Amino acid sequence: MARKKTESKKQKELRVQVVLECTEHKKTGMPGTSRYITTKNRKNSPSRLEMKKYNPILRKHTVHKEIK
Repeated sequence: MARKKTESKKQKELRVQVVLECTEHKKTGMPGTSRYITTKNRKNSPSRLEMKKYNPILRKHTVHKEIK
């Protein structure tokens, strides 16, 4: 039973929360920000995450990149 606890603990350590911020919104100079919170597996994707997400301020889908 102790094995299952350590295995699940290791799995939880691999998944980390990351914040995605819109790249186009920064360039426009408009007030506010478009940010999303998601999780990623550190082992499978060690580089920064990039996803297309909806920006409600610009009213279109834009590229959101991971920030620290």
